[in-house]
Amino acid sequence: MQRMNVLVIGATGSIGRLVVEQALRKNHNVRALVRNTSRARRLPEGVEAVVGDVTRPETLGPALDGMDAVVLTVNADGQGKEAAEAVYYRGLRDLLTAIGRRSVRIALMTTIGVTERRGHYNRTNEGHDWKRRAERLVRKSGLPYTIVRPGWFDYNAADEHRLEFLQGDRRHAGTPSDGVISRHQIAEVLVESLTSDAATRKTLELVAEKGPAPADVDPLFAALQPDEEDTLDGVLDLDNMPLDQEPDRVRRDLVLVAKHRATA
Repeated sequence: MQRMNVLVIGATGSIGRLVVEQALRKNHNVRALVRNTSRARRLPEGVEAVVGDVTRPETLGPALDGMDAVVLTVNADGQGKEAAEAVYYRGLRDLLTAIGRRSVRIALMTTIGVTERRGHYNRTNEGHDWKRRAERLVRKSGLPYTIVRPGWFDYNAADEHRLEFLQGDRRHAGTPSDGVISRHQIAEVLVESLTSDAATRKTLELVAEKGPAPADVDPLFAALQPDEEDTLDGVLDLDNMPLDQEPDRVRRDLVLVAKHRATA
């Protein structure tokens, strides 16, 4: 097993803390980005805490020093449109800028239904749109990545742990009928993606069905189609976010991210 230096952003959240625990179990060196020192006390022994925030770009460069990989599990739900843009999108954009010439692998958690634009959730806070724009930046960055879109957290029954990796994001009910998954399994898939060649440049929806958990997720990653080179969206995704209708600042960011990696 390859041992990595892993930065976890969102490390004290309901998924992030499990990512930290799973990464430690896999013998990775873990650094956690925390908003203040009081949050650092929630972390397990052996985790290095660095005070910072994705909405404070000046804190991201120091947090990245020496890191091989970053796992992002940030959450701004319920905080409105400005927070959705700041946390899901601008934070990711600024992280990519801070990565600069470094070779860093990214595991990004977004959500199932991220391509659904007309439902109540997206109309309320534009969370789907800003998460999807963040996905697009990652794809344009040229960095190795895995994008995981989990179903509804912990709505799975006691016997529902058989993982299903889906693609195309066609489940748009906005209810647990779209798919369910345990928080622990989300964390496991995110951490496993960091050392799996089969997970590189893959975008997936993650749900669980009736049955036992798999002993190895690599075959599930291997069965997925990779995202096309130099693409905006995940393979098989709906073509319902035309680039020419995107905000000017978003189009500029995409150009800058791609140009930055090309010159790096």
